[in-house]
Amino acid sequence: MKKMWVLMLATVLLLSACSSGGDGGSAAGGGDEKANEITIWAWDKAFNVAAMETAKEAYAKENPDLKVNIIEYAQADIIQKLNTGLNSGTSSGLPNIVLIEDYRAQSFLNAYPDAFKDLSSNITASDFADYKLGPTAFDGKQYGVPFDSGVAGLYYRTDLLEQAGYKAADLQDITWDDYIEIGKAVKEKTGKELLSLDPNDLGIIRMMIQTAGKWYSAEDGKTPDLANNAALKEAFTTYKAMMDANIVKLHSDWSQFIANMNNGSVASVPTGNWISPSIRQEASQSGQWAVAPMPKMAGQPNSVHATNLGGSSWYVMDVPGADQAADFVAKTFGSDKQLYQDLLNNIGAIGTYKPAVDGDAYAKADEFFSGQKIFTDFAKWTTEIPSVNYGINTYAIEDILVVEMQNFLNGKAIDDVLADAQKQAEAQFN
Repeated sequence: MKKMWVLMLATVLLLSACSSGGDGGSAAGGGDEKANEITIWAWDKAFNVAAMETAKEAYAKENPDLKVNIIEYAQADIIQKLNTGLNSGTSSGLPNIVLIEDYRAQSFLNAYPDAFKDLSSNITASDFADYKLGPTAFDGKQYGVPFDSGVAGLYYRTDLLEQAGYKAADLQDITWDDYIEIGKAVKEKTGKELLSLDPNDLGIIRMMIQTAGKWYSAEDGKTPDLANNAALKEAFTTYKAMMDANIVKLHSDWSQFIANMNNGSVASVPTGNWISPSIRQEASQSGQWAVAPMPKMAGQPNSVHATNLGGSSWYVMDVPGADQAADFVAKTFGSDKQLYQDLLNNIGAIGTYKPAVDGDAYAKADEFFSGQKIFTDFAKWTTEIPSVNYGINTYAIEDILVVEMQNFLNGKAIDDVLADAQKQAEAQFN
């Protein structure tokens, strides 16, 4: 009998230990006393994980007793682990804080709104770039702490464009049609392609249509908006014009993409600012790069020279330890101006916390980029990015569009391409 009581007591203590702390327990609900440990999931050791390590050091100055475990997973693995854990109906194994890409955030918030902690009272949402607030909020509540800016720029090789007769002033206030003409001249004068694209990734289409304040779905974030989407039609037409002009070098993976820019195969890279460290990898090209505003769409009157590609935000899971995790993100990414200066200086990470953009780090001239104050420019363009609802089906719709793009390139009429994409999307999501 005595052995039985000892076994029962040990079991109770074990269950108690498993349901406390920061790495998730068997019971949902984040209301807790002060936790002594939290767990964070993020991808990209050199960028997101490094940013969280910097935040961890900053928070430890006033909170030295909190143990913060930062675990790196590939983004695809994080998505799979979140879906598996959330579908299981238990919080066991879930992190306290997780990084979610802005394109995917609404799908999680729509499907599992009770799984995330409402941070409306922890941060001031208006302190962040307007375009980041749509993806990180749901049903009138602020769930995400906006993190990095995916603000895009037109990176270009100054030496190659000069050989083709172009200077920095010639890349201001241009359209995608102008960009293609520049590409033709560059190809003729230097033999180099203008840009590198992956046919299975339509990121450039996303950038184009966001300049006009449009997306793959309607403003409700759920209804596919393809067949009658004038911006999407123009973006498809522009993409085909690039291919027909023979100014595109194709790549099939990230390493080939980086190689094409580092080895001088392409003269420009229109993409998110997070590419800067990869461009800097080729030290011999220092002083031969600069960044111009993104081209706008000629046929869209609302199109601007600012857009976004990628970007992500931090979310607190509503599991034991949630209050401590919320305090962590609120006092770091949610309000620490110096943290954002450190992120920019040490990692090159551009945040979307508006009070931080007046810091010295943003005003530095960058010798690699021809002495340009690129962070000043990126900060300005961030404020000009049109806000769109990325919705819940961005990548699922893009899977359809990738196939239809190839059909378009092979001769299918554009109106038929988009009409068929619309039908497929409606059938899949309804």
